[in-house]
Amino acid sequence: MGLIFFTVNLLDRRQTLLVDYVAQLRNAVAKVKRQRPFIIDAWVVLPDHMHAVWTLPEGDSDYSGRWREIKKEFNRNIPAGELLSIARQRQGERGIWQRRFWEHTIKSETDYRHHIDYVHINPLKHGLVTQVKDWPYSSFHRYHQNGLYPQHWPNTEP
Repeated sequence: MGLIFFTVNLLDRRQTLLVDYVAQLRNAVAKVKRQRPFIIDAWVVLPDHMHAVWTLPEGDSDYSGRWREIKKEFNRNIPAGELLSIARQRQGERGIWQRRFWEHTIKSETDYRHHIDYVHINPLKHGLVTQVKDWPYSSFHRYHQNGLYPQHWPNTEP
């Protein structure tokens, strides 16, 4: 079983497509999860990028295929209109995503906790909210409901 942390970025980091079309993103993820199961340990969607921690099934390490399918499904369900480079036009690609993503295989419980915290604190880090609990597109809310984070984390006081 593999635990992996990811950062996935839009090509144009000035765009806000991920929150503008968060329902389409959720649908794309759900569709791919049905076809090729994985566990979402943590996820945060920001306007121009997202971070996630996944657990893959035993013996399955094809996270790249899952991300490819999520991106393709998202692309199919949002309006076209982005500027395309000649190379992307020739390849028949949309200009939504950076081609690559960053991944890190989680090696220990400490590493896992660090990356879960990183996912959840990201909206605060980017100045999108003044309290983590105020960002709606985060698994922080599930963690809080399950008693794993206090409501005002990382601060202990409101």
